Amino acid sequence: MTTRTVPTPKPIFEKSRPGRIGCNIPVADTPKVDLAAAVGETRDSVAWPEIGELDLVRHFTNLSQINYGIDTGFYPLGSCTMKYNPRINEQTAALPGFARLHPMQPEESIPGAIEVMLGVQDFLKEITGFDEITMQPVAGAHGELTCLMMIKAYHESRGEGDQRNIVLVPDSAHGTNPASAARCGYKVKSVPTDAEGNTDIEALRAVMDETVAAFMVTNPSTLGLFEPHIKEICDLVHEKGGQVFCDGANMNAMVGVTRPGDHGFDCMHLNLHKTFSTPHGGGGPGCGAIGLQSHLEAFMPAPLVTRGAVGEPVLDDDRPQSIGRVSSFFGQFLMAVRALTYLAAYGSDGLPEIARHAVLNANYIKARLKDVLPPAHDRPCMHECILTAKEYKKYGVRALDISKRLIDLGFHPPTNYFPLIVPECMMIEPTETESKETLDEFCDAMIQICTEAREDHELLINAPQKQVVGRLNEAEAVKNLDVKWQADR
Repeated sequence: MTTRTVPTPKPIFEKSRPGRIGCNIPVADTPKVDLAAAVGETRDSVAWPEIGELDLVRHFTNLSQINYGIDTGFYPLGSCTMKYNPRINEQTAALPGFARLHPMQPEESIPGAIEVMLGVQDFLKEITGFDEITMQPVAGAHGELTCLMMIKAYHESRGEGDQRNIVLVPDSAHGTNPASAARCGYKVKSVPTDAEGNTDIEALRAVMDETVAAFMVTNPSTLGLFEPHIKEICDLVHEKGGQVFCDGANMNAMVGVTRPGDHGFDCMHLNLHKTFSTPHGGGGPGCGAIGLQSHLEAFMPAPLVTRGAVGEPVLDDDRPQSIGRVSSFFGQFLMAVRALTYLAAYGSDGLPEIARHAVLNANYIKARLKDVLPPAHDRPCMHECILTAKEYKKYGVRALDISKRLIDLGFHPPTNYFPLIVPECMMIEPTETESKETLDEFCDAMIQICTEAREDHELLINAPQKQVVGRLNEAEAVKNLDVKWQADR
């Protein structure tokens, strides 16, 4: 397998030379502002780099080529669903009629924008089986929090707010689940996973009583497995008056095939950047849309994007029991534009292919790697496969070492050490967008690395060696993060 050694670029400050100019700034056509008075320092007091336009373009182009992204290679980061965003999504979001809207425009001037949001909501209602959808939350964890806030308001409306102070969370859950529950003021209790990788129903039954506000379930789970007893679990919780929240991070495995609203869930969040192909990561705009059953509708964040008496698009602010706004205006509107483009491109007939190919690809990887990286649970997986590298510890190699070596072979590593209940865990999610050829190249690289682990563990524990940045002391970096360039270094 061929690799490319990337030269280490100099910081732009070290390329700076006094007097060089990268662009000609146009004459200002607005009143001058006293920057010193406004921000306490002026341009002259800051050590800005001085560099010509050509060197500037080369500098940032070279940096962009060092970055790893879905546009440059396979990105099997499990549970995060790092799949390709079709360019048509970006083209529609850039249309002036969408991109140049102002969030404070009068409602009557944006009927088309409201219709877009309604279009996405209608799609998501049909896909999830829920009665209502809102796209106001701006991230998956934000959607979790919003759902728990509605559940809390629901219990309070029934006079049970003080009584129900416990949220149950599986031991395999995303870390945001207990964090969201704690942020809402709940105590968190963990529910164990059984030997088959499912929720331990007897353990759940033992802790389920009238003090429980909700049970948070990821389905398919972070073990990459569909919960076969999900209706029984929901019934068990409902018998005691609790609510069941579905962590929809793994909806990629179910879209168009089965609906969480039909499983018995009361509410769920969706990551539009995971399942419905809007941009992911980098601190950019996200959308953690939520779906809910009608008994929670009164508590939804306002304003609701809905239809009037004759079907016209309207914004409903008359929500006396609403938990209030959870984000400014209507959330991340351009994410709705991208999602609607994606949904319309597939249509109702094409949507099931998303889940089918995602599941097929994950099971193909699991089958090809099972002899060198056994699955945590030997049963068909959903959109991601969970493998263990624990046997390589006897050679002095960890899952992290395998992933670091993978960087040298041209691939982004999968997720390591999550879920926490799997020793030396490697979570691999290929998504539905990858070809068989790409999956084979990845599997070939993993098999090669596992052979190297047995024969030359030094190669792995010192990897990566062919990149701009070598092996980092990650614990030290977390504790003493410093990414600022300083001239005296």
